[in-house]
Amino acid sequence: MMKIEYPTALSNGINPYDDNIDVFVWTEEGKVLTVTVCTPQFYVSYMDKEGLDYVPAGPPDIIVRELTDEIIRDAIQEYCRDNGYWLKTYFLQGNYSLEEMNMMIDSLVHSDGECD
Repeated sequence: MMKIEYPTALSNGINPYDDNIDVFVWTEEGKVLTVTVCTPQFYVSYMDKEGLDYVPAGPPDIIVRELTDEIIRDAIQEYCRDNGYWLKTYFLQGNYSLEEMNMMIDSLVHSDGECD
């Protein structure tokens, strides 16, 4: 069974339809990854609050219809499939320098756009 923990309790003033929450997820390797789970309405409210017509670039969130323990667990379980490939991918976003990312891209993509 996957282990998750909420640093902020779901019952602690979280709007289940218009909010976000961080979640700690323990991997099979024993590492703890932090992901953010949010609702679609949270994005709209954020854009309204900031006076924007878009969501600024940033690490991705796991998006759910409602912030309940069952739905969050189901979503994270989906991201844990295939040895946690997508969970690990989401966690890594925003954790590399531009130089590191350029080196990774250079090692994967030839100048003609073809990948190894």
